[in-house]
Amino acid sequence: MEAMKDTLERLREAVPGGSTELRRATLGAGFITLLVISAASPLSVVAGGFPLGIMLGNGAGTPSLVIVALALLLLFAAGYTAMATCVTSAGGFYAMAARGLGGSAGGVTAMIAVLGYVALQTGLYGLLGAVTSEALLAQFGLSIPWWSCAFVAMATVAWFGYHQIDFSARILACFVVAEYAVVLTLDFLILGHGGARGIDFHSFAPQVVSGGNPFIGLLFCFAAFIGFEATTIYGEEARDPKRSIPIATYAALLLVGGFYSFSLWCLVLGAGSDAVVATISALSDPTNFIYTISDRYASPHLTMVLRGMFVMSIYAGLVAFHNSTARYFFSMGREGLLPSPLGLTHPQHKSPHVASLFQTLVCATLVTCFAMAGADPVLTLFAWLSNMATLCVLALMIVTAIAVIVFFRGGSHGYGAGRTLFLPALACAGLCAVLALAAANFHVLTGASTRISIALVSLVPVAGVAGWLAARRLLQREPARYTRLGQDRS
Repeated sequence: MEAMKDTLERLREAVPGGSTELRRATLGAGFITLLVISAASPLSVVAGGFPLGIMLGNGAGTPSLVIVALALLLLFAAGYTAMATCVTSAGGFYAMAARGLGGSAGGVTAMIAVLGYVALQTGLYGLLGAVTSEALLAQFGLSIPWWSCAFVAMATVAWFGYHQIDFSARILACFVVAEYAVVLTLDFLILGHGGARGIDFHSFAPQVVSGGNPFIGLLFCFAAFIGFEATTIYGEEARDPKRSIPIATYAALLLVGGFYSFSLWCLVLGAGSDAVVATISALSDPTNFIYTISDRYASPHLTMVLRGMFVMSIYAGLVAFHNSTARYFFSMGREGLLPSPLGLTHPQHKSPHVASLFQTLVCATLVTCFAMAGADPVLTLFAWLSNMATLCVLALMIVTAIAVIVFFRGGSHGYGAGRTLFLPALACAGLCAVLALAAANFHVLTGASTRISIALVSLVPVAGVAGWLAARRLLQREPARYTRLGQDRS
């Protein structure tokens, strides 16, 4: 903790000081939706994550599992968005847990959130570095280490995080529209050709959905939605948070879920419902599946564009997750759970600039450690950390669902019991089952050894204990400040 304080003090001295207020009335529902969709990185998920999910899970039935995951997340969103209209804070899950379950629960939630988002962002740097390095070699014959590409991306992401978030949102808007357009172009070309064996709906047949290993497939589907929950983090910067946050949450879920299910169905048709698993299994790299389909139904030119958009999709996700993580660090610093310099904002940009720079320092340190160890940037760095992030987000949603129920027991705030009790309870039960499946099958998801899998899974409760201790420490030193954890800042 002392080392962290020293580092933050040096960062504060190196950059302009500021207040503790974010830039107000900056983001509308559209911009927030774009930020969240960017965090989901739709193209990188369709091209990178889902081929593995199809191969290890239930094959052609994966498009149906996306709908199952979407349905459960919509149940969760019912209570989540209701509470978001009553709790406006950059703390997101942390603020809701603190308001519903008390400061100690808020501390637990905040530290798990920081662990999850830092892990995911670091893992994405590994994926981006590997994909960019491969593309440069394939297209231009340039042999550049993956970590060099990762550090270049990290520097630009840090620059965006330091400056105004609406500028970042405009950049992300271009990326998101482009990646949707490219993938949908391929989808319609597949449908126009009639797929490999004609247009069918086997992906939605019960016997296909339940075939293979649907539980593993379902875990990949939930991992694909990580990022949708970040809408509440931008509540302080939204023009009308009580309206913008619910709209952005539902819009992001439905857009991303619909895109995933439709595109996966088209890709399955492209390979053939009965041949898709064999097609992916025959590839040396499953992430080349979408390129194989593109070569078959489109042209090498579209495949080249897809490769470039794959890199851009990961980059857009990095910018979005950087913004989210910085706001968690910022909220925890502002409210006393972490050193106070993290809670400062830039005097001109009103961005959480110290938190942004500190987060970049943490990611740089982790990427350096993995690079020095000679770890594979995809099979180790990305696989390990992205799946640990999935565990963290599932745990956060479970705590938040419980917080919603407790919060609305003190008053309905105009909402019925269905939205504030029954739907959150159903979501909580379903998410608990998914979390148990994810923890039990962590070695399958990551390819790590049993010992390493246990160590990575154990980091989640360890982070929770650290958050609880930080909250209790604040209670002992500044009880008045402890009681204000998670309070509105709008």
